[in-house]
Order: sequence, then structure tokens, then C-alpha cells
Amino acid sequence: MAPGEDRPDGPGPGTGPHLVNGGHSALTLTVNGTPHTLTLDHRTTLLDLLREQLGLTGAKKGCDHGQCGACTVLVDGRRANSCLLLAVTLDGRRITTVEGLADGDRLHPLQAAFLDRDALQCGYCTPGQICSAAGVLAEAAAGFPSHVTPESAPPGEPVPLTADEIRERMSGNLCRCGAYPGIVAAVADAAAAGAEVSGR
Repeated sequence: MAPGEDRPDGPGPGTGPHLVNGGHSALTLTVNGTPHTLTLDHRTTLLDLLREQLGLTGAKKGCDHGQCGACTVLVDGRRANSCLLLAVTLDGRRITTVEGLADGDRLHPLQAAFLDRDALQCGYCTPGQICSAAGVLAEAAAGFPSHVTPESAPPGEPVPLTADEIRERMSGNLCRCGAYPGIVAAVADAAAAGAEVSGR
């Protein structure tokens, strides 16, 4: 993509961050619906930005290698491991954390389903599980197949979230407490209720 060209998948101009000095750049991110203009060290990960500079501690630092999913957030509505993303690469993007899924005091249907199904024990992985589940709902609704989606499934049609589909799609999020049955049930409940992600 040429400099200055609009990103086809992003909300803003693709001009990238503005270099301030040899190690820092200025950029703007919209986090949970609020724009933030920041000057960041190029080595700052999205996870560290969220936790240390914006005070959004829902996303957790687990393995710091993109293997456990505890740091999962939504970037332009798609789930991503925030520990692997350099913040300066996300200029103009929309980030949604677990704190941004709720509507004020009203929980997102996934958050409510996790509580109703007791889909947690220690809770450390839960924010990442919920953000990943929000991505799963959006992906399935948009017709993105998974490894277990039948080849006979109509292309582009919503994929029914069976227990096998949910387990496969959520397999990148680990729960050391082993609350997987409740997690699968919670995601199935939210899918059956037609839960959607605001993508703020």
C-alpha cells in the first residue's frame, strides 16, 4: 500500500503514525469509543499501552507470546492477541477491550452468559475469553468457516455455532482452571440469543 492511501479495512487514513523522534511516534487510536492521541515508544505493545497508559487492565498478560489468549481484544471488530501487536502499527484503528463491551452498567450478553453459566473460576483468562467469544460470534455470523465447519456448508452463510465449532474457534484461549464446559455453554447461549458486538 502506498503512503497516504486509505486502508481498505480500517476506519481512518492509512498514513501511519507521525514520527516524533528516532524512537517515538504520535498516533491516534479509538479505544472503547474514545479517541486517544498518544506519543509512544515504537516498542510499546498494545497490551502494555492498554494496561499501563490507559488503565484498562481487563486484558491480562499471561504468556506474553500469543499462546494463551489472556490478552485478547478486538481490533476493528476482529480478535487479536494484544501482546503481539506493536501499538504504532494500529494508527487509526478501533480497539475494543472487555471494558468496552458493556453498555454502561448493562453487561454485554456474553458477559451475562459467562456469569449465568459460571464459566470461570479464578477469572484471570475470562476477559480474553469473552473478547475472543465476541470475535467468534462475529466470524460465524459473517460465514467464516473453521477447521470443523463441514465442507458442504454454503459459502458466506452464517455458520451454526455447535459445541464442536465453539471449541475449535475458542481453542486459542486457555483456561488453567478448566472451566471449558461452562465457557462453551456461555458462548452457545449468547449465540442463541443473537448477541452482537458493538465494535466500538
